[in-house]
Amino acid sequence: MTIALMSVSAVQQDVFAKDSGMSLTAIAEEDGNIISIMGETTSSITDVTLRVISPNGSNVVAVDQVTPENGKFDTQFNVSNWSQDGVYKIKANQGTSLLYSITVGVEVNSGMTVETSTTESSLVSNQTNDDLSAVITETTSQVNGLSISANAMEGSDTIEITGQTTKTNEDVTFTVTSPIGNIVSIDQVSPGTSGDFATNISVGGPLWSQDGAYTVIAQQGND
Repeated sequence: MTIALMSVSAVQQDVFAKDSGMSLTAIAEEDGNIISIMGETTSSITDVTLRVISPNGSNVVAVDQVTPENGKFDTQFNVSNWSQDGVYKIKANQGTSLLYSITVGVEVNSGMTVETSTTESSLVSNQTNDDLSAVITETTSQVNGLSISANAMEGSDTIEITGQTTKTNEDVTFTVTSPIGNIVSIDQVSPGTSGDFATNISVGGPLWSQDGAYTVIAQQGND
């Protein structure tokens, strides 16, 4: 069983993000044929998938998947065989959250790159609000091969839960309890073949009206 804590304020039922998100940088030389991709993510649970979309938006010309190391990742794309002229969109995704989805554009003409140095970022840091006394408590624990992490953006009504388990043949059950111990939400997800899983928990409604630390418990079977 693993536990994560998220602090929620009843005023607008806001939740806060602590150092969450992703950044993506694309660098290319004038009349070169290599696009260098560098990025940073605060989620180390899942790989980063990169797709390159043609200028007409209808074709995927390249796909890659990288595993972040200490939050950093990088890769390269060779544009020599990209026949269509125009701006190619390079999309990086991690999990299902929009917070971990970034797109940058690089122009390619006649199979050669235009000089490019562009960065996009969704990284956010822990913030405070004068009207809300609760800041954030975010913890991640791991027991017997099961781990979870809780993330949320300021002003959002959704908590994103991501995790990993060594038991890929058994569902993960989530139970969320209020600061006084009442059950406010229950969910269940099936891990992928790699053991990764993710779900979103809505914090709206009267059950979430209490300020304080809500406990998210993940469990598989009787362990």
